[in-house]
Amino acid sequence: MDSGRPTTSDPPVSRGRGPGELVAALRAFGRRHRVAITVAGSLLTAAVLVGLLARRRHEFADAISGTALWVLGVTALLQIVALVSRSEAWHLSIQAAGGTVARRVLYRASSMQVLGSVVNGQLGVAARITALRRSSPEITPQVPTLIAAEFPILAVEATLAALTSFTLIGPLGLPWWLPIIAIGLFALLSAGLRHLAARKGRELWKGLAVARHLRGGSLLIGFVLVAVLAQIFRNWMLLHAVGVDASFFDAIAVLIAVVTLGQLPVGPGVGAAAAVLILGRNGVAEAAAAGVLMTVTGTIGGLCFAAWAGADHLWSGSGHAHRRRLRRARRSDGP
Repeated sequence: MDSGRPTTSDPPVSRGRGPGELVAALRAFGRRHRVAITVAGSLLTAAVLVGLLARRRHEFADAISGTALWVLGVTALLQIVALVSRSEAWHLSIQAAGGTVARRVLYRASSMQVLGSVVNGQLGVAARITALRRSSPEITPQVPTLIAAEFPILAVEATLAALTSFTLIGPLGLPWWLPIIAIGLFALLSAGLRHLAARKGRELWKGLAVARHLRGGSLLIGFVLVAVLAQIFRNWMLLHAVGVDASFFDAIAVLIAVVTLGQLPVGPGVGAAAAVLILGRNGVAEAAAAGVLMTVTGTIGGLCFAAWAGADHLWSGSGHAHRRRLRRARRSDGP
């Protein structure tokens, strides 16, 4: 007699995955195959750009070669200004979270983001946090706190992007009301961060401590604003240098596109892809040339910052070694 209970020979019941399980599975797949996805995305982006420039390679080469060296130098310097300003904002956030790491040590760790960001923006943040924890584990907050310390900076950048998202309406054909929704959304997110910053007792909330203090929060906003303006002015200079008649608003739109596409596995072609996406209607070759120069000058500025960090690390290490030798010599000469 059948009792209605499934036997061991019954096939398992097939159930569809819910949205949460599907997202978790996609994230797990992305973590396992991050390198392959990044390489594939970079090659695909490069292939698309090459296809667009196949019949315009002479215009592209002329735009690149016609850029004055002083423009490249100034824009590389602006990239260094942006990196230093954002590093100082990070220092304020970590200091408010209870970290006592020296500014020079934190700047050296911040320079590690340069190499990682060439591949992917998230990889750059991970490299910076890892470098800081390895350099000063005793006086550096825990990893959850360091991750949360990024949130106030990201919140300011996201709010600035929302406030200027109207610059994307023309280039991308977006509806006029979309920026209003974006501003409201990021206003709610910022209010949520301030609410979480008031909580205490968990390592994660400590990273939001800078939002509790008016002076620290104001300084953080100021440094992030300097970094963003340096990037915008760099984009504007390079666009004009290659012959694109771009406004300051166009330069803002390109920066928003660069940051957005940088979260995808686009690779080093992110600058050219963003410039073509926003200003390709004004000339694909010139826009792509400006994007390539954005990547080149950004990398040069980042490498200069990283070179300073490496030299400072060696200088600091030699100074510590010299002081240790002096202490040993004094002890040996003592009574």
